Amino acid sequence: MKIAGFDIGGANTDLAVVEFDEKGKILNIKTDFSYLPMWIKKHELSKTLLELLGTDIDEIDAVGISMTAELADSYQNKSEGVLDISTRVMETFDLPVAFVGLNGMMDYDAVKKNPLQLAAANWIATAPLAAYMAPDCIFIDTGSTTTDIIPIKNGVECAKGRTDLQRLATGELVYTGTLRTNVATIVDKVPLGDDWVRTASEFFAVTADVHLVLENITREDYTSETPDGADNNRENSLLRLSRVVCGDLDLLSPDEVVKIAQFIYQKQVEQVAEALKEVSEREGITLVIATGLGMDIIGSEAAKLQGLEVRTMEEILTPTDCVVAPAVGTALLMEKFLRA
Repeated sequence: MKIAGFDIGGANTDLAVVEFDEKGKILNIKTDFSYLPMWIKKHELSKTLLELLGTDIDEIDAVGISMTAELADSYQNKSEGVLDISTRVMETFDLPVAFVGLNGMMDYDAVKKNPLQLAAANWIATAPLAAYMAPDCIFIDTGSTTTDIIPIKNGVECAKGRTDLQRLATGELVYTGTLRTNVATIVDKVPLGDDWVRTASEFFAVTADVHLVLENITREDYTSETPDGADNNRENSLLRLSRVVCGDLDLLSPDEVVKIAQFIYQKQVEQVAEALKEVSEREGITLVIATGLGMDIIGSEAAKLQGLEVRTMEEILTPTDCVVAPAVGTALLMEKFLRA
């Protein structure tokens, strides 16, 4: 049996095609993703889903869906977003389809009755993967836009917050990511020589620029749009970062910009570490399982900063699969849903 697990985010749609034997054992995992800004291109969702599957569509037996794209500002509220996305999915596939909700998988009829159960529930799909590695842990999933910090006890997630609003309050969601975060939301001052310089509250540079300049990511990893529409090479990233202090590469040297990037990176890790400390101390858990695009550069570093033991999902998944862990988890939940 082959099951396609999709994680439909506001910026990226991720895919994991998981092949199972008759007993539910995983035989193979194939992953991919596509940049799809749902705030302007939600009408392309069906096309994107089919393009991601490609020729595999003929071998797929069922489809599982998780989502966070209902938060996109093309929707007036989360219910509208969930219903629009789930309807587009149902119109795309003539296959068994179910959706990841806060209490497990839901069919389309259940979604229509209670759409808010699906809102930003993709972390529910990742929790079983972390629990498989350690029954008592905190998993950190840092993607392009956000970081989930979810406690697990006795093999079951025990997050205090259920909605994004609640999780922002409990430390279980930090709105910072590897690619799309405006650096002006991370720092209001940066060091420049012997001075501290206030930053411009403009959309000049994003964390992808920071991590590219520091060689934490490659140009291939920089999949989001650049703030100025220019290329995502190193020189342009340096220029975008220089603008954060209203400079340019005539006023600032590359080394000076790199030092600014290092400071921004440090502060981003500290933001995640602060929330991780809150969850760790509240739950009494000292083991962290990290995954996502920012697995090594943000999640693991935040855990180390707090003196916590850290492991990564690379123990059970390939580095590529770790980037789309919620999609993998969605496929696994779908397989169990079909066997129930």
